Amino acid sequence: MATSKRDQPMLPTRRSGAAAEPFSEAELDALEAAHPEGLGVQQIVDTFVEKGERLTEATFRKYVQLGLLPRSRRVGRKGKHRGSQGLYPATAIRQLVHLRQLMGLGFTIEEIQREFLFVRGDIEALGRQMARVYAAFESAFKGKKSAVEPSDSVEKSAAEPADSVKKSTSNVGETVLVRQLEEAQAVGEDLLQKLEDMERRLTMNARMSRAAL
Repeated sequence: MATSKRDQPMLPTRRSGAAAEPFSEAELDALEAAHPEGLGVQQIVDTFVEKGERLTEATFRKYVQLGLLPRSRRVGRKGKHRGSQGLYPATAIRQLVHLRQLMGLGFTIEEIQREFLFVRGDIEALGRQMARVYAAFESAFKGKKSAVEPSDSVEKSAAEPADSVKKSTSNVGETVLVRQLEEAQAVGEDLLQKLEDMERRLTMNARMSRAAL
């Protein structure tokens, strides 16, 4: 289950002459779809540089340390003895574009930290973690189902009625577990939706407050 994305509301105009955004919504969506596992810091830097935008690894890491961008997670490299690498969620590009929008409108880093809530990356990370938990349960259910299903090569015996009862009982238990998982997924989706709505509302309130100045 992936966290649903929503377009960022339009920013109020605080300073004229702000530069056009380097990425369209379609480009951001395509980047996120192409890198579900995330991007390395150098990949993110290169993505901006290719658009003619100045960005250094040091600057990117500074924003991460300030809590304005999501932190990386360690992911193992494919192949033996390849170690692991730190990957940032692809949505970090969208957040960095948002951050630069605010800076382009004249907001300082201190103002952004104080007046804007940057938890979208954490919410999305929560969604990914929940999706991994759901996938683990689904995998366990499939494994259990294959374990209790008799092989076609096994001959029927006089004990078949008893086995049938056991299988029926097992199926009932599995049905309950599947239903509980579906209910948990629905609750999780509702939680993520509410957190996103709260983040968006607080951010909009901060923008409107600054626009009134």
